[in-house]
Amino acid sequence: MDVAGAGESLAGISPNHDRLQELKAFDESKAGVKGLVDAGITKVPRIFLRPPEEIAADEPISRQRTPTQFRIPVIDLQDVAGDRSVVVDGVRRAAEAVGFFHVVNHGVPVKLLEDMVAAAREFHELPLELKVEYYSRDMTAKKVKYRSNFDLYQSKYVNWRDTLKCVMAPEPVDPQELPPICRDVILEFSKQVQTLGSLLFELLSEALGLKPCHLKDMDCPKGHLLLCHYYPSCPEPELTLGTSRHSDPDFLTILLQDHIGGLQVLYQNMWVDVPPIPGALVVNIGDVLQLISNDKFESVEHRVLANHRGPRVSVACFFTLDHCPSTRIYGPIKELLSEDNPPLYRGILLQDFNAYYNNKGLDGNSALAHFKLLG
Repeated sequence: MDVAGAGESLAGISPNHDRLQELKAFDESKAGVKGLVDAGITKVPRIFLRPPEEIAADEPISRQRTPTQFRIPVIDLQDVAGDRSVVVDGVRRAAEAVGFFHVVNHGVPVKLLEDMVAAAREFHELPLELKVEYYSRDMTAKKVKYRSNFDLYQSKYVNWRDTLKCVMAPEPVDPQELPPICRDVILEFSKQVQTLGSLLFELLSEALGLKPCHLKDMDCPKGHLLLCHYYPSCPEPELTLGTSRHSDPDFLTILLQDHIGGLQVLYQNMWVDVPPIPGALVVNIGDVLQLISNDKFESVEHRVLANHRGPRVSVACFFTLDHCPSTRIYGPIKELLSEDNPPLYRGILLQDFNAYYNNKGLDGNSALAHFKLLG
């Protein structure tokens, strides 16, 4: 693969380099970041380099010490069958204060989690000629697509990440559209995570003081997609990121990550590691759930570091309906509003929210601000 600037790091940047041509060369190779690594690069190509001012602005955050007593909360779902109120309280506190939590005893078999990570890795490590048929930048047509960086041409810099995206619901995907090497595992994982998601939406409804079915009746668990991310080992991880700072444009995300680590959450202006817990899944509040909860729950910014170790593999399940056009308006839930708690956001169509999010890309700014009411 011939990507201009490959082998040049920060000191070698020319102010006149043709960024668009380099992006096109990378895109048209259809080999992704893995293709660069397979080609034996020893320096991060220019299109991946974080701007010096961003790295400098990040340093004050990174230098601060995370409170030693702080850990991402862990919710034991085994207790749902017993004193459900304890679980609901734990979910409420995590969703309000942190926006992230681990779940254990969640009902998804550990063997399936292991198989899902392995299958995602196997897809990305297929020979290019077997992956290239799935490569697409079409944002809507194909339910199953492989690509590197959905916002490749909008971003300030390219992230060190390749992705297989599978839209699984509400309209069932044709199994023949899924890559054979991971087809059966994806179908079973999708089924299991759908069940878990339905339970989590019940608990989140109760945590808002609503009936357990409230978020379900708003179709929050109705649609979901899987993002199988592959983060190859990086020769200069301090110069780029696996995923830029962002929040998720959905109702809820359930994340399966392997043992490598690298996920960080912005908590009290400090980057906090979310270390993998064997058998656990990570759950985070999405932008749309923050909007309909009228800021009761928080969609927190997070990122993924690049790493010498790798590849890192993760599978994110986004509960969203952005691939199923609807005329339903989503705004702050009326039962949560009062004179003392007026609506903070205008009503939105999910496709409008996602179009805005996708067009701006992972630019470090929350999409929610665009939909806030003035005053």
